[in-house]
Amino acid sequence: VQLQASGGGLVQPGGSLKLSCAASTSIFNFRVMGWYRQARGQQRELVAALTSAGTTTYSDSVKGRFTMSRETANDTVYLHTDNLKPEDTAVYYCHAAARWTSDHYWGQGTQVTVSS
Repeated sequence: VQLQASGGGLVQPGGSLKLSCAASTSIFNFRVMGWYRQARGQQRELVAALTSAGTTTYSDSVKGRFTMSRETANDTVYLHTDNLKPEDTAVYYCHAAARWTSDHYWGQGTQVTVSS
């Protein structure tokens, strides 16, 4: 199983980015998919998660600004990021937890930099 993350970049404060995570298998093989981020010198933290049933959860720091969605036809999940702040600067990682085993998978990370 491979997860291919993309969509990061440099954006000014208040701007938006759409991150994508394409899976090499049906996303319904996962019980939950999520986006994590890791800022320099910080621990990796969960930003958003989407269960196979369609339930989403968000960290307090991004609630109301970020939206996680999925496109089943392309086995892709997205993270729509709006009103970006400098403190959102981090490497963003896609994660998936297998539905029927204890396996976990990570994408390679995509850099998001929010700066004027």
